[in-house]
Amino acid sequence: MFLSRWLQLPLYLGLIVAQVVYVWVFLKDVAHLVGDIGALTETTTMLMVLGLVDVVMVANLLLMVIVGGYETFVARVNLKDHPDEPEWLSHVNANVLKVKLATAIIGISSIHLLKSFIEISGDTWVWQQTMWQVIVHVAFIVSAIALALIDRLLPKSQH
Repeated sequence: MFLSRWLQLPLYLGLIVAQVVYVWVFLKDVAHLVGDIGALTETTTMLMVLGLVDVVMVANLLLMVIVGGYETFVARVNLKDHPDEPEWLSHVNANVLKVKLATAIIGISSIHLLKSFIEISGDTWVWQQTMWQVIVHVAFIVSAIALALIDRLLPKSQH
């Protein structure tokens, strides 16, 4: 039964493939930004840069899930005193990982919300979409606060 944890390895390998796809999307978007530099307005440039930041935040989220999940649920990654050890990895557990993921999702949601506010128009449909994005964003924030409170309330022995 204990060896069944290795069944998760293909899942993490699949997330690494997704990370490669995100790098490709990022590089393609950077090439588009640089290629159109003379024709871009300030608003278009800002939206494209926010798109790049969004890709980076999703890639960071993937990295946290890949490394933190593998370390927590599959096998230890012996990085003690290694110069490349991520600072957060030394104290990661399932609860900490949930809070970090929730925080990253809030950041990604914030970028999408900002992009919506920049693109907003007088169209009723756009206003309704933006309203629902705000509601979902607030739900993410409430969920993250709840996860953080639960993590604080748990006895330290369970961390």
